[in-house]
Amino acid sequence: MNWSTKIFFVVAMAAAVLRAAGDGDLVARLRRRDPEALGELYDRYGRLIYSLILRIVANQAIAEELVQESFLRVWNRSEGFQEERGSLGPWVLTIARNQALDYVRSLEGRSSKRSVSVDDTEPPVAMNAAEERILDGIQLKKVRVAIERLSANHRLVIEMAYFEGLSQTEMAERISQPLGTIKTWTRMALKSLREELGAVAS
Repeated sequence: MNWSTKIFFVVAMAAAVLRAAGDGDLVARLRRRDPEALGELYDRYGRLIYSLILRIVANQAIAEELVQESFLRVWNRSEGFQEERGSLGPWVLTIARNQALDYVRSLEGRSSKRSVSVDDTEPPVAMNAAEERILDGIQLKKVRVAIERLSANHRLVIEMAYFEGLSQTEMAERISQPLGTIKTWTRMALKSLREELGAVAS
């Protein structure tokens, strides 16, 4: 997995943790098979999950299908979620990531010209270790501090990309900036985060 995808996963996990308020009630409703709870879960994490899956499979249509499959799996596995082991958001992200990696490793995934190579993805064991680190309070604090240290423009594009799941084109339209400017800000922001979080994402 290349560094930008690693940092995406790290920041996405942090974003999910930061959105955890109210997840307890959501879990209870999912377990009661409340269909509106699934819709709320999608509204809360759908864009973030889509962005993560898209970075792994590099195909919009496949990413959209895997998002739906991921939420279906969450729905079917909600009874098995254990609050004492972590927040709901990172658990959902983990399921989505596994769905994407399963696709990449499948015959269809390997034969798809637009899918990334298995060699470009990190093995599940290493990814689980990354999850454990990011869920640790100290590492989460490092992520927050690193984001806060960014300039206003750089923080804005990171928040729109990772917290809202917007594409660079969507970001350009949202804040009325040239696409080239958005790309430059994103590149510089990631460079700064790499310097701050190299130890976390390695």
